[in-house]
Amino acid sequence: MRFLHTSDWHLGRSFHRVNLLSAQRSFLDHLVETVRARAVDAVLVAGDIYDRAVPPLAAVELFDEALHRLAGLGVPTVMISGNHDSARRLGVGSGLMERAGIHLRTDPAGCGTPVLLDDAHGPVALYGLPYLEPAMVRDTLGARRADHAEVLGAAMDRVRADLAGRPAGTRSVVLAHAFVTGGAVSDSERDITVGGVASVPAAVFDGVDYAALGHLHGCQTLTERVRYSGSPLAYSFSEAGHRKSSWLVELDAEGAVHAERVDCPVPRSLARLRGTLEQLLDDPAQARHEDSWVEATLTDTARPHEPMARLTKRFPHLVSLVFDPDEVPGGSPASYAQRLRGRSDQEIAEDFVAHVRAGRAADAQEKAELQSAIDEVRTAEMAAEGAR
Repeated sequence: MRFLHTSDWHLGRSFHRVNLLSAQRSFLDHLVETVRARAVDAVLVAGDIYDRAVPPLAAVELFDEALHRLAGLGVPTVMISGNHDSARRLGVGSGLMERAGIHLRTDPAGCGTPVLLDDAHGPVALYGLPYLEPAMVRDTLGARRADHAEVLGAAMDRVRADLAGRPAGTRSVVLAHAFVTGGAVSDSERDITVGGVASVPAAVFDGVDYAALGHLHGCQTLTERVRYSGSPLAYSFSEAGHRKSSWLVELDAEGAVHAERVDCPVPRSLARLRGTLEQLLDDPAQARHEDSWVEATLTDTARPHEPMARLTKRFPHLVSLVFDPDEVPGGSPASYAQRLRGRSDQEIAEDFVAHVRAGRAADAQEKAELQSAIDEVRTAEMAAEGAR
């Protein structure tokens, strides 16, 4: 059986205020054509279909059009909700859509109920595990603790229990939206840390033939059977080096995995440039980036006059301008934003405690209380998004 594994469409998202709807439409055109040309048996979409809980109307219309086109091909599509989606909102109408071969899995309670497909070698069970916010699904799944590893492990226990009752030789696929240990992150992914831990081990998916993952935006292989497809478009300059693609996955009669990358269309390349203003304006080597989306980091020790206007004349698609002056002897200390760069909410909170107490750092109990407060705020935000 042949699957096209994709994820993280983020319909409705912009790129530094540049509307990406036409680029997302081009990707969906490419997806439908790939399904047709490569004789795909089922499409797997591993979450973050939309970029936010209440997407703009144009994004909803694009999604609706894509579903009609896939249903028109007679190819089943299995989708799960991600941490950017409103699971309840996305799941509205899922019962009716299922009659057209569009299988939306947004309810954690249904983790152990598969979509069943058949090929010449027998049945294939596809299990959809939507994004599992630990504090919100712990009781539903009977997990011992409200953390990512526990709730995903409890969901996979349901998958394995159901699979054990299937006929011998039934092959299996799991769709999940999670941060799995070993995956490389990007700046454009929303933090899902709970209790100071964001990732789960790949071994949680033991017992199934293939795990189609979503959440991380880089296409990557954790094991032969556990893969991220990544996002079809770049959503931050941290993804400038990504090769955007989907996985074309074949399960043979024995459940062995054969995977091939299928490149996605690139609307415009990304370039991260660094140097003084005069260097970026005069360097002939930068000519190859004149049609790219550009992030320019200026290292001038003094802020130059009208840098955006001057750079845009050479790089008309400049969308981000950053000032990071080269250090000079006796220069001013790093800015507040620079000092915070790359630090977690927990680290920032602990630093604040140490600062206001004249260097006395938070003890173990205080660190735990800070983490608990951060987790409560995150859970409340997720609940509020889901209710909208």
